[in-house]
Amino acid sequence: MVDTRLFRNGMSLLGGAVTVITTDGDAGRFGFTATAVTSVTDEPPTLLVCMNRNSFAHDHFKSNGVLCVNVLSSAHLDVSGDFANRDLTSEQRFAKHHWSCLETGAPALEQALVNFDCRIHESHEMGSHSVFYCRISELRIGNAEAGLMYFNRAYHRLNEQSVSPGMA
Repeated sequence: MVDTRLFRNGMSLLGGAVTVITTDGDAGRFGFTATAVTSVTDEPPTLLVCMNRNSFAHDHFKSNGVLCVNVLSSAHLDVSGDFANRDLTSEQRFAKHHWSCLETGAPALEQALVNFDCRIHESHEMGSHSVFYCRISELRIGNAEAGLMYFNRAYHRLNEQSVSPGMA
């Protein structure tokens, strides 16, 4: 069995796009910062979102059955921090930023790199987390800006310079 601390250290070296996952509905308006998001399939367009079951918002996401994956640009470092801050209420987190709604009614961050508005199609539990399989109902692409990544326990701004395979 792999040691938990060793696993966490290894995972810190697997960089990920920084997102804020939001929901709204009868169970209320909630959100959290996450990097545990990935595509599953493009037919039908589906994302996988992982959420700790001990999170204060977990049951609200399950009850609402909808979520929006808001992919943050490097200009949104404050948004990421606000939605990771346990001292702020949900109302305080949302009040500090500009939101709209797409098809599902889940809050979509204005000026995000992309908003994936989704319905939770299926979920299952694995260890401490729920794995949500989310079918995309609507997608909004913003302006191409520098992305925000989380790598080695720190935020990093992706610049516009790219490297093609074989050119490194």
